[in-house]
This record gives sequence, C-alpha cells and structure tokens, in this order.
Amino acid sequence: MSFLTKKRFWTSADVFEAEGKYGISLDGRPVQTPAKARLLVPTKKIAQGIAAEWDAQEEQIDPLSMPTTRWANAATDKVASQMEDVVGMLASYGDSDLLCYRAAGPETLVARQAEAWDPVLEWAAEQYDAPLASTTGVIPVKQSNQSVENLRVVLQRFDAFQLASVHDLVTISGSLILALAVFERKMSPQIAWSAARIDETWQKELWGEDEEAEAAEEVRRTAFMFAHQMLTMLVYKGKTAG
Repeated sequence: MSFLTKKRFWTSADVFEAEGKYGISLDGRPVQTPAKARLLVPTKKIAQGIAAEWDAQEEQIDPLSMPTTRWANAATDKVASQMEDVVGMLASYGDSDLLCYRAAGPETLVARQAEAWDPVLEWAAEQYDAPLASTTGVIPVKQSNQSVENLRVVLQRFDAFQLASVHDLVTISGSLILALAVFERKMSPQIAWSAARIDETWQKELWGEDEEAEAAEEVRRTAFMFAHQMLTMLVYKGKTAG
C-alpha cells in the first residue's frame, strides 16, 4: 500500500525480512513508496520505527508525523535512482562550504568563526586530503579541483540510505565539512549545529529573538538531529558520537 493513501484502513503494522533487508506490512500488505517500490530498509530497528509510525496514525494519515517513513521513501525513490547526481550536488558544497566564508568584522564574530571552523577545516584537509581556502565576504573563492574531487570520492562510499542522511546534514547546515565531521564522529551533532548557526546566533544576540524565525530554526534543528539519528542507526548501531 502506497504512502499516498489518505485514510487508515489497517489494524496493525508488522516487520518482515526480505532480500536481506526489512519491510513493513499493514495487515499483511507490504508498504510501498510513493513511486510504488516495495519499502525495504537496511536494519530491523529502522523498520520497527517505521511500523510504529504507521501504528500511531489515527483516522487520517499525517505524513508530517512520519519522518522515518518519509526519509526511507526519499532514499528509495529519489536517492537510489540518481546516486551520482546526489553525490555531485553534495560534493559541490566543497566549492562553497559555509566554513570558508568569514565575516570581515566585528572582531568577536570573526574570532567565533575561527575558533569553531578552523579546526574542522584543518581536520578535513588531513583526513581527506581536501584543503579548502577561506575568504571574507561573499565573493566566491576558487577551491582546488583535487580537494573537491577527494570529497566526492568520500561521498561515493555511502549507500542510498546513508547518503539520504548525509544529504540532509549538508543541505540543512550548509556545510559538507560539518556533515562529514558528524559522520566521522569528529564532533557531535549538537556542536556541529551550533557551529553552523554562529552567524544567526550573533544576529540574535544583537537584535533579539523573533518568534517566527525561532520556530523555523527549531524545525531545521529537529531535521538535522533526525538525519544524524538515522545515520547513527545505519552506521554505528545506535552508538552516539562522543
């Protein structure tokens, strides 16, 4: 049964094993993605999480209350069918990574950026042989083609489900380097999120909080943490970063 169904028709959601992966059935009928593929995920724990989301639905299905299902659908329907395109898009962040664009002032903001961002860039240069140049302002800085290529090679190692999570870490934070640091457990997702939001935090300190902006920020933060949670379940068997 497709995720596009609007009304609940089933009594219970169950997990089954198939093709070395795990699927979800609704009263014995396998759950399908919006593109009509059978939904199969790499681990039983993730499948159980999806089944719990379906079981929690009431009379009408609310896709917004089913993040694990939506993530698995995206990995299956969108990422798996265009892996090279997704890898290329994410690698392009190496050409315009958030960490490479610094404020010209004031000194306190400059210092905050340097303290949070310089060590991660230095780590990536050593870890992946991918040094990236920094600049001030918004004028693009040309990065080494070899550095961007080396980052692309790293991304090619991920399977579709891992890449779906890394995609969200990158696009939400604006930084491929921060996303890879989270993946490698160089830093926790909480520290990475704070590093990605240095400019916004600075503006908040200057001008105060805006309720609407804060609500949008919390949605993004929650999505970032969820992407890390899925990546942890895939790669580290539930162990969190130190």
